[in-house]
Amino acid sequence: MKKTLRILLLFILILCLNIITARAQTDLSEGWEVKVMNERQPPKQIMDSIGVKKGMVIGEVGAGRGRFTVYLAREVGSTGKILANDIDEGAINSLKSRIQRLGFTNVQTILGKPDDPLFPKNSLDMAIMVWVYHMIEKPDELLKKVRLSLKSGATLVILDPCDAEIDEEFHIDRKNSKTHIPTIKERIEKSAKESGFEIIKVETFLPKDKIYILKIKN
Repeated sequence: MKKTLRILLLFILILCLNIITARAQTDLSEGWEVKVMNERQPPKQIMDSIGVKKGMVIGEVGAGRGRFTVYLAREVGSTGKILANDIDEGAINSLKSRIQRLGFTNVQTILGKPDDPLFPKNSLDMAIMVWVYHMIEKPDELLKKVRLSLKSGATLVILDPCDAEIDEEFHIDRKNSKTHIPTIKERIEKSAKESGFEIIKVETFLPKDKIYILKIKN
């Protein structure tokens, strides 16, 4: 009986250790807010849809405290690199601590400017903005700088909320407005035109967000 109990306890201990190890390897989220957002915007599903691959160099505009950064870093692997930009020094410091704690060596943080992420020219296979575009005061100027950082054939990915979500956030009443309020797609199309991009694809599989994939216009 005692031997059976010891074997059972040993089995439970091994099982618990395996669960803890698996969680450490797969769950990079922090806090309930991050987990809620990752349910809304599943990182793996998004990265697969936009073509994130091993070895890529990706610039993230407005990385914040790294909710998406850590998933990008894991996906591109040790042969790839993430340039994580933000204009908030506090967010950058938090991100530095986070990537150090998680053991990532392929993330470089960049404290940028409101209209310039300060990415090196012709260095990126992809640039990505997650929930950033609709918050920017002068997006056209920023996108012009992003364009300079892209390699030939590289993409710019903009993940932003649907109009209903933006309207709720900023208390916009489209029905009763006397003037036309541009949709988020119209705004991105205008910015793309002004900054030398064109939208080549729009992903709509997320219930509350859309993913706009842009390339430099020839």
